[in-house]
This record gives sequence, C-alpha cells and structure tokens, in this order.
Amino acid sequence: MDHSRRNFIRSALLAAAAPIPSLAAPATPTPAERNAMEGVATAFMKEHSVPGLSLAVARHGELVYEEAFGFADRDRREKLTPSNLFRIASVSKPFTSVGIFLLIEQGKLQLDNLVFGPGGLLRGDFGEPPYKQYVGQIRLRHLLTHTCGGWQNDGSDPMFRNPEMNHKQLITWALANVPLKNPPGEHYAYSNFGYCILGRVIEKATGQPYEKYIRQAVFERCDIRDMRIGGNTRADRAVQEVIYYGQGGQNPYDMNVRRMDSHGGWLATAADLVRFAVHVDGFPTTPDILKPASIREMTTASEANPGYAKGWAVNKFNNWWHGGSLPGTTTIMVRTASGYCWSALANSRESGGDTGGAVDRMMWELVRQVKSWDA
Repeated sequence: MDHSRRNFIRSALLAAAAPIPSLAAPATPTPAERNAMEGVATAFMKEHSVPGLSLAVARHGELVYEEAFGFADRDRREKLTPSNLFRIASVSKPFTSVGIFLLIEQGKLQLDNLVFGPGGLLRGDFGEPPYKQYVGQIRLRHLLTHTCGGWQNDGSDPMFRNPEMNHKQLITWALANVPLKNPPGEHYAYSNFGYCILGRVIEKATGQPYEKYIRQAVFERCDIRDMRIGGNTRADRAVQEVIYYGQGGQNPYDMNVRRMDSHGGWLATAADLVRFAVHVDGFPTTPDILKPASIREMTTASEANPGYAKGWAVNKFNNWWHGGSLPGTTTIMVRTASGYCWSALANSRESGGDTGGAVDRMMWELVRQVKSWDA
C-alpha cells in the first residue's frame, strides 16, 4: 500500500500555476466571498466523500481566513471546528527538516556528515558493520533530499513493515535486510524511512526525544502549543482529534503512527501549519526562525529532482509545499511566492483516487474567490 502518495507532493496545479499576485495589506474576505469559499470547499467534500475539512490562510504573515466544514465525528454528528486536530502524515517532514537546519546553525550537524559507521552521526547505534553496499556512504543531505539510494515509498517501504518493532529494531532490521539500489546522491526515491532516520539523528545530536526537541526548538518559537505525535488506534485519540474514515477498505487505525514521528506522525490544526509556515517562509512580514541562508539551502532542489529540496516540494515559481496522505487522511501545507501560506486538512482519502491533487486545486480556487487578494 502506498501510504504517502508521492504524486501528491508533485501536484500538477502547483507545478503549472503562476503565483497569485500580492497586495501590500492583508484583507479578510467579505461575507459574500466567504460564502463563495464555502461553496468551493463543500463541492470538494461532496466529490471526494470527505466528512470533515479544516482550512487556514495567511497573507503577508497574518491569518486572514480560518474555517472548518463538516464533521469531526460523522457517526455522532459532532461538528468540526478549527480547533480539531488531524493527522497530517508527510506534512511532518518540513518540521524535521527545520529541526535539522537549526542544529546545523548551532554547529551540531553538517549537511555532509556521514550518518552510519564509525565516523557517522549515529555511529554504531543501529546494526553491526560492515553494512550492506552504499549504507556507509549516506550523508545527511541524502536523507533530506530522498537521494540515499533506496528505501523508497513503494510496496516494500520499511516504515510500513514489522509494525511491532520500535525505531531501533526497525532500523537495525532494515540495514540488514533491505539493500540500497543505487549509490547515494544519484537518484531520487521518496523515502519515509530516510526521514525516520533523520529523527534519530536529531535525538543523537540533542540528547532529547524527537518530539520534545521539535516542540521546544521549533513549535514554541512559532507560538504553536497543541501539536503532538499521534496515536495508533481510535482509543489513542488526542483531545479534540478527529475520527478518520477509510474508503475502499482502508483502515486508518491499523498503522504504527507513533513510529512515524519524524516522517508522518504529527497532529495539527490547519492554523498550526500556517503559523509554522509563516515562520520559515523567507518573507520579512514575520520573523523567521531560520537564517536566510538556511532557508535558501532548505528550499533549493537537488540535482536528482528539480521538484524536491530538503523537506519541501518546490517549483520554478518559487512556491514551496508538502502534502500528506494516509488511510483516512489528506493534508497540504503551501507557501507561495506571492506571500501566502495556507493549509487544508481532511479526515478521509479516496482509495485509488487523487484526493491530494484535488485538495491542492481546491485551495488555489478557494483563495481566488477573494477578489481583493488577486486584483
């Protein structure tokens, strides 16, 4: 099963659409415009059988739209609110990337650090050398850019195997049993497992659990208080977390979500994602938590894939984004070149469809309903 839907982060619309022109001052939508935005959102929900949809838009660093439609719990007819938390799946990856770049700025890491082996960042924490071919050549930048040489998100993705294993057990098992296919740095292969390893790099460099470090070093500086790693089962739901609805036989509650922490495990509101995005968007309207040089490096595509940088999908229009997809979950977070940051969270995903691409197209159409924003 493809749990991250790689096509989602390469959205056709984001790759083709020119940026929305910007204006100097933020403006909130009029009542008529809000009605038009609701029409766009509810049409998407009906077409893709989405019970609940939460949206947020910031313009020039200011939150100008926040709304929720449908149900957090459809069976109990519990209305969705902007305060409800969602699994955000691979939208977690930009947080891990920002955490890594903060450590680079502090001199604790370098992009060209080796990861495994006696001189590597993780040294002998996982498995026993000699490792299989290419493992000893993996550098930090390869994990960030999905160019480590394999472990890709396909039917054999290590992250969705052996769900009973913890991080240490899984990484040790994968190093011994899932060989890399290519030399690091040469080929792009979207890798959840690579970002799992980055979480362990953060833990090694900080001496803290991954979740604690990201909450303190990243989220507190963005005024985000409620984000946390999600649970696996329906009984493990956090306070105000939505119910997830699988389609086509998908079960949202048979995955080890906690183990996905650094590549797909976070819970958030739509406004949380916007608060994060405006603090790393490179614009002067809100102080960024990374230095300009770090942001440029983080959002510069690799030679192996012009559409992906280090934790962010990118395009020629200087838009950055990431999508997320799991059974019962479809999410997106976008930063546009024209000064917008927005997010959308849904508590379902089509089986065999392209809910991710559809939610992206829906958001561009929704933003265009406010005429003063693109005049």
